Amino acid sequence: MARKDDDQKVTVVEQGVYPVPDIPIKDLLDSIPPHCFKRSALRSSVYIFWDCFLIYCFYKAATYVDAKIDPAVISLPSPYLYTALSFSVWALYGFWAGLFATGLWVIGHECGHQAFSESKTINNTVGWIVHSALGVPYHSWRITHAKHHASTAHMTQDQVFVPSTRSQLGLPPFDPTREDLLGSRVTEEVQKELWEALGDSPIGAVLGPASYLLGGWLAYITLNSSGQRRYPKGTNHFTPSAVMFAPHHYGQIIMSVVGVLLWLTAIGVGIYYKGFLEVFRTYLVPYLWVNHWLVLITFLQHTDPLLPHYRAPEFTFARGALSTLDRSLLGDLGSFMGWIGAHATHGISETHILHHVSSKIPHYNAWEASDALKKRVRGTGIPMEGAPGGWSEMIRVFRECKFVEDEGDVIFYKNARGLAKMRPALPDSSASDSGIEVDTKA
Repeated sequence: MARKDDDQKVTVVEQGVYPVPDIPIKDLLDSIPPHCFKRSALRSSVYIFWDCFLIYCFYKAATYVDAKIDPAVISLPSPYLYTALSFSVWALYGFWAGLFATGLWVIGHECGHQAFSESKTINNTVGWIVHSALGVPYHSWRITHAKHHASTAHMTQDQVFVPSTRSQLGLPPFDPTREDLLGSRVTEEVQKELWEALGDSPIGAVLGPASYLLGGWLAYITLNSSGQRRYPKGTNHFTPSAVMFAPHHYGQIIMSVVGVLLWLTAIGVGIYYKGFLEVFRTYLVPYLWVNHWLVLITFLQHTDPLLPHYRAPEFTFARGALSTLDRSLLGDLGSFMGWIGAHATHGISETHILHHVSSKIPHYNAWEASDALKKRVRGTGIPMEGAPGGWSEMIRVFRECKFVEDEGDVIFYKNARGLAKMRPALPDSSASDSGIEVDTKA
């Protein structure tokens, strides 16, 4: 809620209060039933076969219906309608195949967390196959993703969706005489300056998220786009000497690159024998949908004006793990589509806080574990449920989360007018950096 002081030409907002948690990670883990930590290679494999079976069914249904779109079978008033109808059939196939192929991506991601089975060899073998088949450099991403989990919401250690600061965007320096550091009070003059630099037109508000969804994943792994800003220019997931990797990771990065090269080769062979159109509509369109869902899901899990980011003096692993949101994927389209979204992607969006508290819990145990965790956290005032994940929410968050301040140890996103929705309330005993380190021998 905002109000304007006409005499001073200042906008003042009533902010929500985020109670910075001081809960030991052991307390969070102890709230989860012990059997939820059990992993089964057999049970996990069933989900791979189920996803592949459904994608195959979608393909057979599309080819069957497409074969019926023929003047010898049905009569349409215009020859162009046959093309339009065929296009619609394959567009629907691409959407549904891509949604369930995102489920395969999630299982490959669980392999990287060693959540697929009790065996590290099985996890990495299955993960390399599944992720390579989706164009993902398995070990490269596994390593940086582990760092993301160790330092979620840490301004200088997190690996992805790191907020841009005021100075990084070249915005006018903070002026305490015209605005509040926490973003509760901003003069109209400052709002105008910021809006001219950051504001979106209605078209821009749509095109920005759209380009992010279409190319965000590839931009991240090849250009470090939206990644850790302290990394040097040219950082990517395909160079063994990249700053994110240790020397002993060299062979794993090469193996990841080999997997992607085999993937590209398979696409090229498919185009040679089947033609570009066939490969495009049966594989490349679903592949683009997978990239789309991957960016949408992960962006909305970690980006919202409700969520804090931390600098070293106030960061702990538990605080970072709780600085994310659970969302119902496709839930904005109704409860049935929400169920479809959760089923297709194995609840990765709906149980994400639990996933950050303990990433080795397999998705089929995550629902029960998530409920138990929320019982422990509920009542603290920490937001855990975000609005359903979809395109409208992507646009809203994209517009509201523009930058963070260069100062402060617990910071929240500000919008294009310099206003923030939340302010932190620190516990009596201030935390220090957790000293969490990634197991570089993994």
